[in-house]
Amino acid sequence: MNKANRLYSNIHIRNTVYTVTGVGVMANALLLLVHISLHITGNRAKPTDLPIGLLALIHLVILLINGFIASDIFIPQGGRWDDLTCKLLIYLYRLMRGFSICATCLLSVLQAITLSPRGSCLARFKHKSSRLNLCFLLFLWVIYSSFSSHLFISIAATPNWTSDNFMYITESCSFIPMTFFLRHSLSTLLTFREVSFIGIMAFSSGYMVALLCRHKRQSRRLHSTSPSPVSSPELRATQTILLLMSCFVFMSMLDSVVSYARITLKDDPIFYCIQILVTHSYASFSPLVFICTEKRIIVIFRYMWEKTVNISVSSGG
Repeated sequence: MNKANRLYSNIHIRNTVYTVTGVGVMANALLLLVHISLHITGNRAKPTDLPIGLLALIHLVILLINGFIASDIFIPQGGRWDDLTCKLLIYLYRLMRGFSICATCLLSVLQAITLSPRGSCLARFKHKSSRLNLCFLLFLWVIYSSFSSHLFISIAATPNWTSDNFMYITESCSFIPMTFFLRHSLSTLLTFREVSFIGIMAFSSGYMVALLCRHKRQSRRLHSTSPSPVSSPELRATQTILLLMSCFVFMSMLDSVVSYARITLKDDPIFYCIQILVTHSYASFSPLVFICTEKRIIVIFRYMWEKTVNISVSSGG
């Protein structure tokens, strides 16, 4: 553990992790406040508003938990967490990450339904209530989280004596070594879970790309003289979600590669630091995508900026 502790106390790594976490917390808090204000002011809700607002809340909680866990890596205070604290913190963090994946999956599916033409088989799911979407999200989350129950068994407070068999999480917490059969069985189940959810995202994203390509061909054929079957706001929303899905899939694949390298190279601390940054980059990056591409949010910021400037001018005058 001493080797890991020396690396994790590196000021550059610590500052990078806390900077990414800080930016993500502010961006998600801002996105959440904007969606709350849109709801309060009575703006017409889109089907994707619920998962986007939930994503902002979930990612805010994830980054706050991550900041607390990172304090036991980079700023150890001497007092170690007990066994129950380790289990609850890591399990809660994994549950929220599962919620993030399920909300992202639902967001992709909802946008594919919104974009689908009137005669398609997905058209029947249009205009469903937010309550049904929330129920479907909770259903996905229960399925996803059921694979994480092993964390209550495999995580424990780090013993006072050091051992190469314990995998480092923080100064206080470690993964307990498992048997070969149990380790590979869990790896198979977790791989199946990730592939299933990423497969749903990939299928819905591919469906959206196919619809956009068909829309582009139709627009060229009609020379943009007829009403478009896909409106401009829908195009912008679809492009935003496709960008988000691409980043999510890339980060998930990179996380899997780094995790495998970490296990293969006997818990190399360098790969653990890379993994910390990779696993939280999506939570920090996604709100910035929505803030920069959502027209309603840009209009709100422009209004707030103009109001602030007018107040400053009035005060100066």
